[in-house]
Amino acid sequence: MASSMIHIAVASELNKKLNRDKSKLLIGTIAPDISKLIGESKRITHFVNDETESDSIPDLDLFLKKYKNKINDDFVLGYYIHLFTDYLWFKYFLTEIWTEDMITKLDGTVVKCEGRMALQYIYNDYTNLNINLIDDYNLDLKIFYNEIPEIENIITEIPMNKLFLIVDKAGEIIENTKVHKDMVFNMKNVHKFIETTIDLITDNLKELNVL
Repeated sequence: MASSMIHIAVASELNKKLNRDKSKLLIGTIAPDISKLIGESKRITHFVNDETESDSIPDLDLFLKKYKNKINDDFVLGYYIHLFTDYLWFKYFLTEIWTEDMITKLDGTVVKCEGRMALQYIYNDYTNLNINLIDDYNLDLKIFYNEIPEIENIITEIPMNKLFLIVDKAGEIIENTKVHKDMVFNMKNVHKFIETTIDLITDNLKELNVL
């Protein structure tokens, strides 16, 4: 999955056009990742189609089939933005550095690694991404230290009374951004991914009459 700061950067930039309740939108855009904290299957929280081989790529149509009539709710919209971002991340971006059990590091070194080991390289580098993205997009993160606003219980795939767990986790991630590890991602490419994702989601939201 894309890092939490990538999700927040995409949603924050989109909100310059959407003008929605920022707290609800941003909490919505990190909400699907609560699965890791409550022991729930990611296939459920991320609407992964059981009939597909991938256990990572969200099925956007599956989400819309259930929640399209609620897409204008700020939290639901943030949730959808998360799924769309992950869809693009896994389907198009991640393959640039991780193919056939090989990770290409930023210095050009190619490392053979599979499954969990490859993910460890990627997740470790998210710390570096966070440091850069917070500054580059001037992300306003104070909402992750404030009281959670009242959010309508619409999405049944996650326990709404446990949202504080993912909000607290986001705050913890922010606090840990000073740790530096080996770089895997090229920041120029990450910026390009974010901008392309914003454009594609914008077009999609227009089709859904959200914009």
